[in-house]
Amino acid sequence: MTVPVSTASNGSPVLVVEDEPKIAKLLVDYLIQASYPTHHIGNGEEVVPWVRNHDPRLILLDVMLPGMDGMSICREIRGFSDVPIVMVTARVEEIDRLLGLELGADDYICKPFSPREVVARVHAIMRRVASQKLPHGEYLGIVVDQQTHRAHVNGHALDLTPMELRLLGVLLQNPGRVFSRNQLMDRVYKDSRTVSDRTMDSHIKNLRRKVREFIPGEEVIRTVYGVGYKLE
Repeated sequence: MTVPVSTASNGSPVLVVEDEPKIAKLLVDYLIQASYPTHHIGNGEEVVPWVRNHDPRLILLDVMLPGMDGMSICREIRGFSDVPIVMVTARVEEIDRLLGLELGADDYICKPFSPREVVARVHAIMRRVASQKLPHGEYLGIVVDQQTHRAHVNGHALDLTPMELRLLGVLLQNPGRVFSRNQLMDRVYKDSRTVSDRTMDSHIKNLRRKVREFIPGEEVIRTVYGVGYKLE
């Protein structure tokens, strides 16, 4: 079964990576109706080369794929691109959801899903990416540059996911201020979605580990027990 794709030329396409033809067709049809140029790939091994040679606006990435699984694809893409990635999975275990986000995914959708919900998520992420303004500044040798969307610690580049970069930007803009988990969620998720505390804790844990690598012996991002987090 061949999945039709949009031939529209109004911008980069949304990449749908799904090996089940019926699901792929459903996603592509709804995205096209929402005026998103769309490209479909059904084999995992074809995804990374295609992304390297094109500039997708967003990737809907199934976890279970022939050739190369979605988690591995997400990890590899994050090595060279900050394109928004939404994991699509039939797995409901929390560890799989968190693993996908730790690898650099921006969101996840569980099967079975409503195609209208998927389009709404795509809309929300597109708005967030377009409007996101990272603060620029320096504190304790930590620098976040809004122009390049890059972060450094004492001259060393930090390998951060887009979510970790947004979190660091919020904390850097307000050194010493204690943020609750909900406040951080409101700052970094502009579409007002519901995110579990464990997901936010996981992002903070990874960010803290990466910063600590270049500031040994110091806990720059501190936990204020019963309240939240702050940049010390």
